[in-house]
Amino acid sequence: MTALGKLFRTTTFKLTLVYLTVFALFAAFLLGYFALNTRRLITEQITDTVNAEITGLSEQYRLGGIRRLVIVVDARARRPGSSLYLVTTFAGEALAGNVTALAPGILDNPGWTETVYRRLDETETAEHPDHTALVQVFQLPGGFRLLVGRDLDERERLYHIVLSAGRWSVALVIVLGLVGGLFVTRRVLRRVDAMTETTRTIMAGDLGGRLPVAGTGDELDRLAENLNVMLERIEALMHGLKEVSDNIAHDLKTPLTRLRNRCEEALRTAKSEGEYRAALEGTIEDSEGLIRTFNALLMIARAESGQARDDMNEFDAAEIAHDIGELYEPLAEQKGIALKVEADAPAKVKGNRELVSQALANLVDNAIKYTEPRDLASNGATPEIVVRALNEGDRILLTVADSGPGIPEADRARVVERFVRLEQSRSQPGSGLGLSLASAVARLHGGELTLADNQPGLKSVIALPRGGPVQSVG
Repeated sequence: MTALGKLFRTTTFKLTLVYLTVFALFAAFLLGYFALNTRRLITEQITDTVNAEITGLSEQYRLGGIRRLVIVVDARARRPGSSLYLVTTFAGEALAGNVTALAPGILDNPGWTETVYRRLDETETAEHPDHTALVQVFQLPGGFRLLVGRDLDERERLYHIVLSAGRWSVALVIVLGLVGGLFVTRRVLRRVDAMTETTRTIMAGDLGGRLPVAGTGDELDRLAENLNVMLERIEALMHGLKEVSDNIAHDLKTPLTRLRNRCEEALRTAKSEGEYRAALEGTIEDSEGLIRTFNALLMIARAESGQARDDMNEFDAAEIAHDIGELYEPLAEQKGIALKVEADAPAKVKGNRELVSQALANLVDNAIKYTEPRDLASNGATPEIVVRALNEGDRILLTVADSGPGIPEADRARVVERFVRLEQSRSQPGSGLGLSLASAVARLHGGELTLADNQPGLKSVIALPRGGPVQSVG
């Protein structure tokens, strides 16, 4: 397709043609209406003038008879730029006036009519063609006829001037509209072509490509900005997918190898049913750990893809805090840790209850896992973990505060990534997916996960948008 053909097929050019056609028709209608009204106005002025003269001449005839009328008409007919006058007998013989020729039958029909005529001082030559006039024929007592009229050349000349100006104006509008349409279309097409080229680059594998933004703030800029945000999100997801694939390959290879080695060792060395049973139980335990890891990955993928939005309902986050507290309280007591729940006021949230519960459970599980038991505490005091559900403005805060070693500030942004485990946590069981899931669930609900210093320990906060009316806090 040629560049010109491509230009003509654009939506912008087609819209320009539509608007241009509508505007040209409107302009032509407006100019035609103006021309017709100008003609009508001039005709009304002529009729008013002629009526006034006929009234005056009729009065002259009433006062002085035909002789006085002839004298007055003769005097008026000699003035430069005068109207058309003619006084005749009943037989049509001219008595006075400045008209020498009329269309046949004009004097026999009293009233208004348009007719061709020739003035008295003109001859029938090519230089002096017949003119057109609007005349009124008035029958006087005694059979005399009086004709008064005005030449229409001025009216027709003005009418044609307006029509000619209208035609040129419409032609100029069409030309300027086409030029402007081509200019705008080429400008828009260049930007669309630039966007198309960028999308081809992205489809070729360069996820770092971004649509150009002209900085004008128009609709194309807004579209490009939104698409760039989407591309950044896609790039982040693709990098995350690559990292997940790499992490799965590294982090799951070790337990799978251990699982295979245990089975091989059992086949080589086990001699009794008890040894086989012990090998199977170890295999089942390792398998359950792998299943938990894959379930966590699936939940993270479900949260990040937005599929869980279909199951969102309003629920009380304070109830979730109490449920999680009851669930993990025996485990905390077993380690000599005091687990407290502070969630007295309702905290309404609209979201996926299962995912929010799992995210909070991960935070509590981490807190219990990394908090030193009472018998290992340096000061001999009972370690404490506090779970809270708080109303703060238009947000609900689910917080878990512990007295463990905490996370250095430099590592807090990294620990929410998949399979990331700090050196001090290598000795503890886990897959490094708990904080990743909590962060993904928070983003799914339009909130965020923040990690702060609890002095000592770590304070994890899931901030979620409120789902119900604001509760007053006394």
